[in-house]
Amino acid sequence: MKRYLPILLMSFFLIILTIVGTSYLAGYAGKENKDSLATITIYTTLPVEQVAVLAQEYEKAAKVRVNIAPFSEKELFNRLIEESAKPKADLILANRKTLKQARNSALLVPYQSEYTDIIPSRFQDTDGYWTGVWYDPIIFAANQDYLKTTAKKPSKWSDLLLDPKIKLSITDFPAADAAANLLYTLVAANGEEQTMNFLKKLHPHIVQYAKFLVTPARMASMGEVDIAVAVHSETMRYARDGFPVQIIYPEDGTAYLLTGVGLVRGASHSANAKHFIDWLTQDDVFSVMAQNKFYFIPTNPETRMYKEYAAKNIKLLDHHDMYTLEQQRKLLDRWVQDVRLGIK
Repeated sequence: MKRYLPILLMSFFLIILTIVGTSYLAGYAGKENKDSLATITIYTTLPVEQVAVLAQEYEKAAKVRVNIAPFSEKELFNRLIEESAKPKADLILANRKTLKQARNSALLVPYQSEYTDIIPSRFQDTDGYWTGVWYDPIIFAANQDYLKTTAKKPSKWSDLLLDPKIKLSITDFPAADAAANLLYTLVAANGEEQTMNFLKKLHPHIVQYAKFLVTPARMASMGEVDIAVAVHSETMRYARDGFPVQIIYPEDGTAYLLTGVGLVRGASHSANAKHFIDWLTQDDVFSVMAQNKFYFIPTNPETRMYKEYAAKNIKLLDHHDMYTLEQQRKLLDRWVQDVRLGIK
C-alpha cells in the first residue's frame, strides 16, 4: 500500500488542481479581459465627465477601450507638437479652433467615409481633416413667469431692448470661448460700431456678467433674471429638470460652438480610430449623452435629433473665422473698455 501512496497523493493533487482551475476559469467565463481589448487614445479639451460617457458606451458597443487624456487648448496643441514624431494620441476631440490649428500645423490626416460625407460642409473641414459631430448654439433662456407678463416675447436680438425694465444675464465675453465667439459673430454680422452700440444699450440691464456658461441659464431658470443669453446645452438641462425656462432661438441668427474630431497623423490605431469617428455621428451617441444630461445638437442630418431641431428653424451665423487672433483680442479689449467698464 505504501508504494502506491505517492501515486495516490499525486492523483489527489491533480484532481484538486483541476477543480480549482475550472472554478477560476468559470468565474471569468463570458467576461472581457480589458487588457486584451484593442485601444484608442483621445486627446480632448472637453470636460472629462462628458467624454467618459462616450468612452464607456463605445467600449460596450465596439469592445475597444478608450483612453482619455484631457488638456487645455494650449496644452493639447503643444503635446501634439512634442509627440509628432511618435504620436501617442489617435484622435483629438475639441472645438473648431483647436482642430483648425492642428490641421494647419500638419498634425492631422484627412478621413472621410459614408458617415462623414453626409454632414453639411459648414460643419467640417473642406478637405476632410476634421469632422464636426455636434454644436451648441447661443440662445435666449427666458423665464416663463416673465413671459406671462411681457407684451411681446423676444424673438430677435433687438427685442432684448424693448422692455425698459428687463433684467438680463450673459457670460462675460473673455471668460469662455462660446461667449467670445458670440461677440465676434455679432460684429461680423452687423459691424463693429453697431454691435458695440447695441451692447452699450444692453449693459444697464445686465444683472451679472457671469464667469461660467452655466450661470446665465441657472439665473433665468431660478427667476433671478428675466432673460439670459446662454448656451443651449445648459439651458436644456434646466428645462428637462422641470425649471420654468423656455428656449428661444434668435430669428436673426446666432453664434454656435462646434465640437469635432480629427485623426492624428501617424496614429497607432488608425483603423479603430476611424471607426470611432463614424460612431460619433450616429443616433446612439446622442441618446446616451441626453440620458446623462448633455444636450448638444447633432451635425448628421440622418439622426433623429437633428431632424427634431430642423423643425425649429435655428439660424446659425457662420462668421466665426473672419478675424485673426490679434483682431479678436482687440475686439475683446474694446468691449471691456467701452462697454463693461464704460470708460469711453
